[in-house]
Amino acid sequence: MERTSDTYLHELKNRASNCCKVEPEATADSEAANGDAEVEETSEPLKHKKVTLHPPETSILYLESKAYKDTYGNDPVWTNYRRNFKGQFPPPRTRETCIRAGQIFTGNPCPICRDEYLVVHHTNVKLLQQFISPYTGEVMKPIKTGLLKYQVPFRHYNYEDYYPQLRRVKKEAEPKSQ
Repeated sequence: MERTSDTYLHELKNRASNCCKVEPEATADSEAANGDAEVEETSEPLKHKKVTLHPPETSILYLESKAYKDTYGNDPVWTNYRRNFKGQFPPPRTRETCIRAGQIFTGNPCPICRDEYLVVHHTNVKLLQQFISPYTGEVMKPIKTGLLKYQVPFRHYNYEDYYPQLRRVKKEAEPKSQ
């Protein structure tokens, strides 16, 4: 049986009318008269999305998943990002942060903040490589990628734990006491 455009339109109208039916609101008087008045708590909906923190291992698995491929394809995560701004010209700098008090606070979060499964971590090399220029090997500018200005604090390491030759140099530099 072949569908004609008239029957197809008729089916769409029926579906739309069934989906959009608004039931009349019951008043408190009618509920009290019926005896089934229920106490309904009104909770204000969240204005901002809560941030869920995921471990880096989950992020690494996500980068290899079908969901990631469907969302981003073979492009870097920042390719399809476009920040909304007022006026003709984009702002010269990116935002300070997208997350305040554990919630995404902006309408257009940066490419990393908008996807909760993207975790910047030193073990997540596949994600970090997306922000390094393949031609120069330098980190791409935030104005191109749309990343935040937030800088991860530098961690000072004791390199003697990793390089044994530094331990020898330190021992030789110490004066011998006699």
